[in-house]
Amino acid sequence: MKVALAPAYLAFVRQLRRDQTDAEKLLWYSLRDSQLFGLKFRRQYAVRPYVLDFYCYEYRLCIELDGGQHYDSAGVKHDEKRQAFLTSQGIHILRFSNHDVLQNLEGVLLQIAEAVRTLTPTLSRRERE
Repeated sequence: MKVALAPAYLAFVRQLRRDQTDAEKLLWYSLRDSQLFGLKFRRQYAVRPYVLDFYCYEYRLCIELDGGQHYDSAGVKHDEKRQAFLTSQGIHILRFSNHDVLQNLEGVLLQIAEAVRTLTPTLSRRERE
């Protein structure tokens, strides 16, 4: 059963969707509409208390794009805590810097494709029943 998001949290998620970085826009252009091997990605997907940059439910794969704030000590600490939580939820995480996406989009897409090849898809609700 899906629980509705609190209005303030939902507004925050919507704001993130509106205020994408250039790297997020570029990667989303390549992921949207199932363009990468037919995989359905969502952007700014809520996994409370966090918001994932891009998420493929079928493979429980999260793609995170990191700007400069992720590389200072506070950012590293936050990311470690976040990664531990998401991993405990069975979510696989791929991290790329914004620079990687902007300078080497093809290489980033190849790394995503390689990661998907090693993962097992989850069953849909219909398939589980």
